[in-house]
Amino acid sequence: MSTPIHTQTNTPILSTYASDPDMLDLIQLFVEEIPDRVRTIQDFWERKDLAELKRIAHQIKGASGGYGFPSVGDAAGVLEHQLTSTPTPDLSAVSRQVAELIDLCARVRVA
Repeated sequence: MSTPIHTQTNTPILSTYASDPDMLDLIQLFVEEIPDRVRTIQDFWERKDLAELKRIAHQIKGASGGYGFPSVGDAAGVLEHQLTSTPTPDLSAVSRQVAELIDLCARVRVA
């Protein structure tokens, strides 16, 4: 799995399910939880707690697709892969992917 090329922007990321009225409340809850998840990612990364960082990346990977944010899920999946593919992850690559994931998370919106 390769690291996606990404340029940071301020473009909002909208759920692919935003037009589904049955999903709006669930999407809203997911979006409201994102700041806490970002703080958790930052905390684990600052402490170099790679096991917990991998766990939160896995959770975000799974949840993001279900709420219609596949780009967030893809970025979390890349981070998870980086943390599991070798016994000693490349910390500079992990750092870039953490920044990528945080950037994407910061841009998720309901509509």
